[in-house]
Amino acid sequence: MNEERKQFETDAIRTQLERTDFLEHSSPLYLTSSFVFEDAEDMRASFTEEKDRNIYSRFTNPNTTEFVDKICNMEGAESGYAFATGMAAVFSTFAALLKSGDHIVSARSVFGSTHTLFTTYLPKWQISTGYFDINKPETIESFITPNTKILYAESPTNPAIDVIDLELLGSIAKKHNLILVIDNCFATPYLQQPIKYGAHLVIHSATKLIDGQGRVLGGVTVGRADLIREIYLFSRNTGPALSPFNAWILSKSLETLAVRVDKHCENALKVAEFLESHSSVNWVKYPFLKSHPQYKVAIKQMKLGGNIVAFEIKGGIEAGRKFLNAIKMCSLSANLGDTRSIVTHPASTTHSKLSEEDRLQVSITDGLVRISVGLEHVDDIIQDLEQALNTK
Repeated sequence: MNEERKQFETDAIRTQLERTDFLEHSSPLYLTSSFVFEDAEDMRASFTEEKDRNIYSRFTNPNTTEFVDKICNMEGAESGYAFATGMAAVFSTFAALLKSGDHIVSARSVFGSTHTLFTTYLPKWQISTGYFDINKPETIESFITPNTKILYAESPTNPAIDVIDLELLGSIAKKHNLILVIDNCFATPYLQQPIKYGAHLVIHSATKLIDGQGRVLGGVTVGRADLIREIYLFSRNTGPALSPFNAWILSKSLETLAVRVDKHCENALKVAEFLESHSSVNWVKYPFLKSHPQYKVAIKQMKLGGNIVAFEIKGGIEAGRKFLNAIKMCSLSANLGDTRSIVTHPASTTHSKLSEEDRLQVSITDGLVRISVGLEHVDDIIQDLEQALNTK
């Protein structure tokens, strides 16, 4: 690649591996567990890292390298590492950088499995977490202690679609010498680049919009080279690496990320506007609706509003169940970021094991519905939602 910075779409398509002697136009798939060496000296120098080369696909593989290089270009990151899943990326990032006695300050509104990691597993190694309310950013600094090492947040959040000021988080992290880690899954690097605002590491579940078609699992962490080096060493020895096949799929998916996400966002805004006008809906949250509490922050740091819409149905849990049962076209699934629109009612499904009090602390009301707006014709999406809302 020419080192001159190209436009996002061009980088996504033209960042490729060097061509082999076969002069292929599209990058080949390297389905191999290991790589051979020319001689004993080549093998020695490779294992001591005097040479930068592929050794074993648990460490690196040409396909994972291409995928990571693309994400780094998109996010403005120095380096990165790719994982088997988004949660493998989250866990490995924290496990690599934290030691016993360290402390995390996190937004309370985080993905359910991330919350479980913070409350159930990291405490086994005496790593604690303090939670701040994403709607009260002025309280963040009060949670910082002398042993706080990482400041963590998602924006927009899952599933309530709250937005937090990344520039504010960057300034707090700099002031207190913290590592700022941002889960950028809902925005993708096309809509938002947290490193511009002071983030040191950015995490993605590539399973979502990066793949975009509900096919493969994957995760990636990119950011400052010295921090990625620690994550790489941890992951090289613990084995959460992304498979070459999934990396190949995800790298190809990035070629169409911009055009896909543009259409997702166009559809999502129309869906959000429709829902705001429906008599069975109490409220709607979508970052680019002027009614969103953090609308001004969203338009400052995001290119468009993303593909996730949250809204509250009148009637609570039972109304949410009836709505899901009345859906005809949209999928009922726990995934998101697919070409197909997906509807979820967190209070009766993904977050049903939490108490009502715990759900409300992360803005999950009994009637909250999350829609991952897909690429179907928007009229068909709206028609399906409308008939389900009107079902008695």
